[in-house]
Amino acid sequence: MISKNTIDTVFETARVEEVIGDFVNLKKSGTNYKGLSPFSNERSPSFMVSPVKQIWKDFSSGKGGNSVAFLMEHEHFSYPEAIRYLAKKYNIEIEETEQSEEQKEQANEKESMYLVSEFAQKYFQNILLNTDEGQAIGYSYFKERGFTADTIKKFGLGYSPEEWDAFSKEALGKAYKLYYLDKTGFTIVREDGRHIDRFRGRVMFPIQSMSGRVLGFGGRILGNDKKAAKYLNSPESDIYHKSKVLYGIYHAKQEIAKKDNCYLVEGYTDVIQMHQAGIENVVASSGTALTPDQIRLINRLTKNITVLFDGDAAGLRASIRGIDLILEEGMNVKVCTFPDGDDPDSFARKTSYDELVAYLDANAKDFIQFKASLLMDEAKNDPVKKAGLIRDMVSSIAKIPDKIQREVYIQECARIMDISEQVLASTLAQLISKDIADTGRKMKDEQRANAMRPVPEEEYFDPSMPPDQQQERINILDGLERRMIEILLLYGGTEQEFEDVYIKYDEFGKEFEHSEKKNYKVYDRIYLNLQEDEIQFTNPVFKDIYKAAIDHYMAHQEMNVDVFLNGLHPDLQYMATDIFMQDEKYILHDWEEKKQIPVKDKAMSIAAYTNEHIIDLRWLLLGRLIQDLKMQVSPDADNMEILMSVNDYNTLVNYLSRKINRLRSSFF
Repeated sequence: MISKNTIDTVFETARVEEVIGDFVNLKKSGTNYKGLSPFSNERSPSFMVSPVKQIWKDFSSGKGGNSVAFLMEHEHFSYPEAIRYLAKKYNIEIEETEQSEEQKEQANEKESMYLVSEFAQKYFQNILLNTDEGQAIGYSYFKERGFTADTIKKFGLGYSPEEWDAFSKEALGKAYKLYYLDKTGFTIVREDGRHIDRFRGRVMFPIQSMSGRVLGFGGRILGNDKKAAKYLNSPESDIYHKSKVLYGIYHAKQEIAKKDNCYLVEGYTDVIQMHQAGIENVVASSGTALTPDQIRLINRLTKNITVLFDGDAAGLRASIRGIDLILEEGMNVKVCTFPDGDDPDSFARKTSYDELVAYLDANAKDFIQFKASLLMDEAKNDPVKKAGLIRDMVSSIAKIPDKIQREVYIQECARIMDISEQVLASTLAQLISKDIADTGRKMKDEQRANAMRPVPEEEYFDPSMPPDQQQERINILDGLERRMIEILLLYGGTEQEFEDVYIKYDEFGKEFEHSEKKNYKVYDRIYLNLQEDEIQFTNPVFKDIYKAAIDHYMAHQEMNVDVFLNGLHPDLQYMATDIFMQDEKYILHDWEEKKQIPVKDKAMSIAAYTNEHIIDLRWLLLGRLIQDLKMQVSPDADNMEILMSVNDYNTLVNYLSRKINRLRSSFF
């Protein structure tokens, strides 16, 4: 177990903008940073990072928190995993406290799979570098490919021996459980109970997540067994999803963001050879057809992709479908091909860095030019084929979300294909209309399905009220409670001058109001007023945050955002972060500048703002209390005490109503 001292040091050292910057392309926005959400498919930035508050907020998904919360969400780390990752990043020595056997047994299952995968990477590399078989077969293969010793170590390359169960025996001997060897796919367990290694006699390429964790492997066979697959990948598992992973992303992410461009290739050796040649912003789809999830992974770092193809025309025709997927994600795409007989691996091996950069710059074509030049050879002088080619190109243009960009491409396509721009625009409009109609039908089907869903009884506020009034009452009370939490978290530690108004009587018994001004901390003012009526929040989330905030202020006298969030349950962190980052939300969407909606600066009138909402909340909650008391009145009992309480509360409600200059709500 990690010691508290280590955890405290990690939180004190880690910078949220640096941690998130390893995964998301952040751009400065005033005192904050903004970028595209890593949790949803979006084209406009809704992800905000506050270095001052050391928190982040994703306004598209509602998620938020500190650097640890980000790693738990984005990398699916457990809490200890996230702490260990940050400790490693900032070179903090981890102090361990001894774990009981029971605690060891309860270790996270995914973490166990990660540990097995990381052990496998070290094992395979050790076999490659330090055994005769590894040196003679695996190491010599990598050397023939032109990989240096530094490159081999950097990418964690290895070799799995020919023996049937060499890895499994070693792992079991190191106390790794067969259950996890099977779940990660390293060991195949037969029906008779025997087990064999999945990867045998293969050079091994570890596949890493964006944070550098080993997710799985690709293994290339070196023998002449024609029945065996040339490449063999780890099977799908809880930690490895082939369609959501890009080979080389861990080593490429910083250069992709820095160069604002990502080179996309097909194979492992293409990535490694390009990287070794000095082009580090390169990734591969690991031999699978490109998927939307893989494109979105790149989209977090850059809007620009350059797809690198070899000169094989058949392969180009099959691969070009991936371009439409890239366009659908609103990204800019170029295509670069290599001379016949060359692929990124072979071309990079024989070309100097300067020549390679110059070639990529000179030969990267816009996708329209590339598609036209590729398909025109097939169409030749056949008008039917040419018409099909034009429709194919317009279909690709229709995938582009941006209207201006579509128009520019239509003009370019008309010029290249020597056809009327008006005809292309008309065809484009038909395709877009069809897509809209299809989407509309899908939405209506979903709405129809949702309309048939019964509303659970527990969603109703009061069974005796009509559902529409119940929902309205819930919304009003929920809104007031949330605003009170906002005031408490954002301004609770500030000291303000409040006016207290008391009812007094003159010598003739006539009632009059007497006011006194006094300084309070805002959290004190809220706490004392709500305690006065012995009322509590109705929303359980707000109730828990309120208690945590009051406890925090009692201990620290001011709001320390990082410390406060660390003490909250992850479910409560989302709500609290949303409140801490609400001002950044207005900045993010440029409300004042673009929509001419002035953002109210509550700091200028905190006392008045607080008083108004305390009265609102007390007023509504007292009304609810009165309703509950009335429900307790029974014709067969002495109700005097209840009625006196109702009368006292009604007097208070009338007083509060006068203070806010309005009549009691019909909700009472």
